[in-house]
Amino acid sequence: MSEKENNKNQNDNDNSSAQPLAELIRIRRNKVRELINQNINPYPYTYKRSHQISELIRNFDQLTESKETVSIAGRIMLNRKMGKTFFADIWDSREKIQIYIRKDIVGDETFELFNQIDLGDIIGCEGTLFVTKMGERTLKVSSFELLTKALHPLPDKHSGLTDTEQRYRRRYADLIVNPEVRNVFRMRTEIIQALREFLNMNGFLEVETPILQPIYGGGNAKPFKTYYNKLDRDMYLRIADELYLKRLIIGGYDKVWEFCKDFRNEGIDRLHNPEFSMIELYWAYSDYRDMAELFEQMLRETVYKIHGTYKIKYGKHEVDFEPKFRWVSMIDSIKEVIGLDLLSLDYESALKEAKKLNIDEEGLINWGKVVAAIWEKTVEHTLIQPTFLVDFPVEISPLAKKHRENPRLTERFELFIAANEMGNAFSELNDPVDQLERFMQQGKAIEAGDEEGQPLDDDFVTALMYGMPPTSGLGFGIDRLVMLLTDQHTIRDVVFFPQMKETGDGSTPVSKILKKIISEEE
Repeated sequence: MSEKENNKNQNDNDNSSAQPLAELIRIRRNKVRELINQNINPYPYTYKRSHQISELIRNFDQLTESKETVSIAGRIMLNRKMGKTFFADIWDSREKIQIYIRKDIVGDETFELFNQIDLGDIIGCEGTLFVTKMGERTLKVSSFELLTKALHPLPDKHSGLTDTEQRYRRRYADLIVNPEVRNVFRMRTEIIQALREFLNMNGFLEVETPILQPIYGGGNAKPFKTYYNKLDRDMYLRIADELYLKRLIIGGYDKVWEFCKDFRNEGIDRLHNPEFSMIELYWAYSDYRDMAELFEQMLRETVYKIHGTYKIKYGKHEVDFEPKFRWVSMIDSIKEVIGLDLLSLDYESALKEAKKLNIDEEGLINWGKVVAAIWEKTVEHTLIQPTFLVDFPVEISPLAKKHRENPRLTERFELFIAANEMGNAFSELNDPVDQLERFMQQGKAIEAGDEEGQPLDDDFVTALMYGMPPTSGLGFGIDRLVMLLTDQHTIRDVVFFPQMKETGDGSTPVSKILKKIISEEE
């Protein structure tokens, strides 16, 4: 069966599951050779558009009435031949429109050329607008030009689009066939822009700090390690921006922030990707309560700018950003849910309570880690509406100031929305002696087997000795915020190219198929 015969309805894509991929690519490659033999370039250099399709839709009545000739370009996603006419759907980056091609309008040669168009091919076309008898807005084509011949068929419309692994591995194909996915990533850009505008309007200076660092720090995570040949030393991809941004506060800036890529050598799951995007900001002469007010205002304004309302849907929940966000301590939240006051217990007593809750004691090497484990088991899943969880144990907050009312705790908050952590902030530690002691405690934790402990950063301690003003700091994940505001439930759906395991399925790379076809032509 030739591909021309397949073209009678939806061309080769409806039959892609029945035909081997190599055969389909070979058919399309033969079409390319035929076009070249006809002196038609299947990959021309440029095409001048008068409008994007969204502009045609927006100004449709005016352009129809004026009978103005317009030119558009995009990818053919649906193609139906009916005798001496074609109806096809063409998509550009935002919108689609139907095009109508009649043999007696475009001529025999052009009509025959369109008969060679496959789903996925990119064309430019010129014509005038009208409305069909079925009421569909349509472009009546007077001429068209092939701009790119696609050699690979689009995913099968029934089964191929539901294969999530393939969607992530070949995001380009996912974006082609799923306009709703394109919209999620467009919203991601709009969210980042809204955050940037808010911070800039509030006097924060956007800066850049090193990704490649001699000592990792600013978070509890296992780093990616590499080797710097010229300096003859180990280096690390940053796990956070914190310690460098604090150096800038010490250097005299009052408000700094960075949009950053961070890297943590950890597992991959619904909420974690080893490479992720964050915003970190630091604000001199403020504390964690000041930062909470700023963060709350930033999120509230961003949500309204993106959605035009303060209420959004996330899965089965409705989240309301308009009321004042709740403020509750980690200790009190546990007491509210299970009636246990951990602040009254020492390490050994708290560990016994964790065992009663069937919590694995591995890694629970101090009171703070026990408190955190009990909280995760009993409370985390209950925090649906925006909630500032505050006042964490010292042992799990090595860079935060001790609480001014209780030295076992720190002035730290994490924001939780829909049971997911959305941000982490401190009244920043600025006492160099206290900081050095915390680093030494972290060193003991590392020796005890804690792979996420923070090593001593001598230069940062030195910087603190020059004097850092009272400061609050905040870090929050862009990927999780985008998930929340676009109602996506895995981080892979808001990252263009998530990290993936090797398939190991023994399949032949498509490039090898093409290489074999080319060698056969020779």
